[in-house]
Amino acid sequence: MSSAHSPRVVIVGGAIIGSFCAWSLRQAGFAGPITVVEKDASYQFSSTALSAASIRTQFGTAANIRMSLYGARMFRDIKAVFGDEADIGYRERGYLILGGHDQVTQRLEAVRMQRSHGADIRVLDPGELAARYPGVDFGDVGIGTLGVQHEGWFDAWSLLSEVRRAARRLGVDYVEATASGFRTHGARVTGVELSNGEVLACDFCVLAAGALSGRLAALLDIALPVVPKKRTVFSFKTPFKASELPMLFDSSGIWVRPEGEGFIGGIQPPAEIDGDADGDFEPHHDLMESLFWPLLAKRIPAMEELRLQRAWAGHYE
Repeated sequence: MSSAHSPRVVIVGGAIIGSFCAWSLRQAGFAGPITVVEKDASYQFSSTALSAASIRTQFGTAANIRMSLYGARMFRDIKAVFGDEADIGYRERGYLILGGHDQVTQRLEAVRMQRSHGADIRVLDPGELAARYPGVDFGDVGIGTLGVQHEGWFDAWSLLSEVRRAARRLGVDYVEATASGFRTHGARVTGVELSNGEVLACDFCVLAAGALSGRLAALLDIALPVVPKKRTVFSFKTPFKASELPMLFDSSGIWVRPEGEGFIGGIQPPAEIDGDADGDFEPHHDLMESLFWPLLAKRIPAMEELRLQRAWAGHYE
């Protein structure tokens, strides 16, 4: 597939982003050597494995909207992309983002921008919300915006497995190692240094190390504003049985969505405890009772009765 004179690409980070970069290069016709460096082939602490695995088009930037539209369309047609056996459990149920009465104008402006870039967003007033989602208290809500299509959630591990297999079939090499530095010539990266002493020569380097990308970029004197922030996901069961509930993102900062026979949800920690995670994957268990549960029960009263199943933490960029 390659020749001695073909450009060499090294991708640092082998989870969803890095693996899709490798696969996409092959799809675009790049025939040179591609090596993906992944420090942990088990992906135990990867953001891919620990995330809530959701996708939305309700963003404030055009680039994010277009990327999500591309991704969601691929998810819909995943069997055509990766074969008849491919199944990533994609559930296109939308994001329901709630805003207070003082946020109506702001949310409507956001929807206009999102629609201008192809997002299919429906605006719901409090009466429409109450009729559509019984059991949810919308008393303090002024507006809800729902992604009619191209929003939902999926099985991130299955998606990663599919794209890794596809990339390998196309001749992409995966190396389990930790990138510890870079070789440069002028403004170009010419090699990736590994912690075992090896150096992978390259003509192009893609940095796809997730929440650690800022730290690696600093080795090249690049101020990349990416740091790891710990986010805890709570998995729980409750008598509330709204299996068709979308991903609900509340104005209070909590989020919740169906998962199997129960739900998962979370909340951004207060600023005073939301420092750089730096290898910390211990869940913020106290956030369940101090913040998440009270706010959840206020929005969905039936969730006052709740049984926590487990909690885990991953890193948000």
